[in-house]
Amino acid sequence: MIIQLAPEVTASEKEAIVAKIKSLEYKTTEVTTHKSRYLVGIGKKEFDIRQLGHMPGIVDIHRVSDDYKLVSRKWKVGRTQVELGDGVVIGNGSLSIMAGPCSIENEQQVRLTMDHLRQNNVRIMRGGVFKPRSSPYAFRGLGVEGLKMWYTLAREAGIKIISEVMQVSQIEAMYDYVDIFQVGARNTQNFNLLDELGKVDKPVMIKRGISGTIEELLYSAEYVFSAGNEKLMLCERGIRTYEKASRNTMDVNAIPILKEKTHLPVIADPSHGIGIREFVEPVALAAVMAGADGIIYETHQKPEEAASDGQQTLDFDESTRLIRRLTKAFELKNSF
Repeated sequence: MIIQLAPEVTASEKEAIVAKIKSLEYKTTEVTTHKSRYLVGIGKKEFDIRQLGHMPGIVDIHRVSDDYKLVSRKWKVGRTQVELGDGVVIGNGSLSIMAGPCSIENEQQVRLTMDHLRQNNVRIMRGGVFKPRSSPYAFRGLGVEGLKMWYTLAREAGIKIISEVMQVSQIEAMYDYVDIFQVGARNTQNFNLLDELGKVDKPVMIKRGISGTIEELLYSAEYVFSAGNEKLMLCERGIRTYEKASRNTMDVNAIPILKEKTHLPVIADPSHGIGIREFVEPVALAAVMAGADGIIYETHQKPEEAASDGQQTLDFDESTRLIRRLTKAFELKNSF
């Protein structure tokens, strides 16, 4: 059960609501976000919802059987839209495209990438400044100084930034220089990190864990929401299976399933999903037809010289073609 409290609810009204819920043998947790105040009720006893609905201080009340209650679609009629400012909105019925290199390497690379994105009307650039790498000897990013350089150029170009945060201590250092915090597959169940991201007033995109289930991804989002941050989106980026023909197995099935289970925007990452450059495009198109709200993929001016993930990174010509085809696929899907 989710109870949305009125903004002007008094302490005595809230106390009466909590007491009534307790009398129904439900446990309550108060959740205060940047948008609203909620009481989440956990229990199994059946009762007439009208026993609560008439009480002063309540705006709305919903029955939600899912354990991940706040991110469930069962209580929210409209889908969540994530606004980044300057007219950039994710989940508003359009297709959002985020593109850029795996790693931010230098100023020239950033400028070239932004020129490419602007030419194709892409408003969000992805890139890593803290890179979790399997090998400790691989390039691990430019850190906060690289992020500051990137941010300065991005603001000049009117581009928004999405970048991965790997640990709690990085949140404060990154806060002023990102538009979206990305939680990578390795950190999907880093609950300390998720809790802290729930306290920030900035969008968060959570990638599915390498071997994570759809339900586990929804629970991860519930951690962030319940800690106070409603500005959330989910990302299907492929899972690890027994198949060795590709880097991961892109679970296109997850996209419509997530759209049915949650009100949050669903983004697809075909670059990590398959990990093979020539197959990124068809997988991306399949994700659009499956209902993804956005696509995030890797592009670099010279993928063969990229500091990381060159094997799954499109060059700018391939990226331009993909953007055009994604747009056509999205229009086709909406014409059905």
